[in-house]
Amino acid sequence: MNQYETVIVLTPLLSEEASKEALAKFKAVLVDNGAEIIQEDNWGLRKLAYPIEKKSNGFFNLTEYKASGDLIAKLELQLKRDERVLRFLTIRLDKHAVAYNEKKRSGAFNKKTKEVAA
Repeated sequence: MNQYETVIVLTPLLSEEASKEALAKFKAVLVDNGAEIIQEDNWGLRKLAYPIEKKSNGFFNLTEYKASGDLIAKLELQLKRDERVLRFLTIRLDKHAVAYNEKKRSGAFNKKTKEVAA
């Protein structure tokens, strides 16, 4: 099983409840097909870098999970069929990206280092 990250951008016309319902649907596709959800990070409503379908904002969500390769095709088919999804991107994480994400989750980047007196 490989480790993947999927970023989903939903249309800003959805209410908060509707966006959560849409994301729950995609999470259910993963869990029902044997994926292990590692982390889910909801970034909320953010400005897009360029307009997509005449919309300048979108609801962003990042999901990190372990799954087999054939599950990705099923998930992306569901994402393509849903009209609430503006864009999505799925990447397979290499060992360096997995290590980086583990450090980020443990808070290693937020710790203050002690200053050495000279």
